[in-house]
Amino acid sequence: MRLSHLAIMTIATMTLAEPALAISRYNSTALTCDQVRQRVINERAVILRYASTRVKGMTLYDRYVTRSAMCDPHEYAERAYVPTRDTNRCPVLNCQDYDPETRRFGFGKPVIRF
Repeated sequence: MRLSHLAIMTIATMTLAEPALAISRYNSTALTCDQVRQRVINERAVILRYASTRVKGMTLYDRYVTRSAMCDPHEYAERAYVPTRDTNRCPVLNCQDYDPETRRFGFGKPVIRF
């Protein structure tokens, strides 16, 4: 009985943890800037994709977040812009590598508000 109990607990844990791995994907040019920003806020992290303006037929995508806490420990949230249905420069945040050696004054990761 002990083995079956362990198997049930393992399956239950895997089932509950699975939705945390999912991340929504959206085409940013199909949404308005307000809709994009609201989806990022509601879901804390999303993947946005859009067509490249430099290379015809290429799709660009990245993960956009609400704050640095959503990034890996060696990253921080930096201001970025994506094209949307109503503007070419909708402000969002995405994770960038953090190198404390190159930071001026060495005060740690910058804090940028969504």
